[in-house]
Amino acid sequence: MSQSVVAKRYATALFELAQKHGQTLSIQEEVTEVNKAFRDNKGLGELLTSPDLSEAAKKEMLSGILKGVNPIILNTLFVLLDAKRMDEVLNVFEAFQELANNAAGIADAKVYSTRPLTDLERNSISTTFAHKVGKQALRIENIIDPSLIGGIRLQIGNQIYDSSIGAKLEKLQRKLIGS
Repeated sequence: MSQSVVAKRYATALFELAQKHGQTLSIQEEVTEVNKAFRDNKGLGELLTSPDLSEAAKKEMLSGILKGVNPIILNTLFVLLDAKRMDEVLNVFEAFQELANNAAGIADAKVYSTRPLTDLERNSISTTFAHKVGKQALRIENIIDPSLIGGIRLQIGNQIYDSSIGAKLEKLQRKLIGS
């Protein structure tokens, strides 16, 4: 997803507030959940950008839906609402995650495998590949994909490392047929 300059500014402000209050990790975890709520419920974003509801009603609705969320996150959403920038909320959260990850030396990674990874496998993948992308660790999201047959496919940002059996078979097929 492309991030606008506006989203980066709001994300930077959120990140600086989180750091100032020593809550970067907890806010990062909550931002992940709130981001998921906005992504999974398209109607929520539409409702918050609708001219049919007053700003006060929108804030009251947000407060009710996100009860218990860190006030820094809620206030950020209120600022976005006041500035009529709710269409940028997903970009703001994505940019915030990037800032927090960079500060912690962490990269998000998707690991596709035929079965759930064990903790040992996760740690091994994190150790091996984090250094290849200049990070200290990887935050791994394990996605089960039976079509791989075996092995794993790893995606870190726009880099893909594919050591799946399916990919190896395709490579072998290209060598046998193509060359």
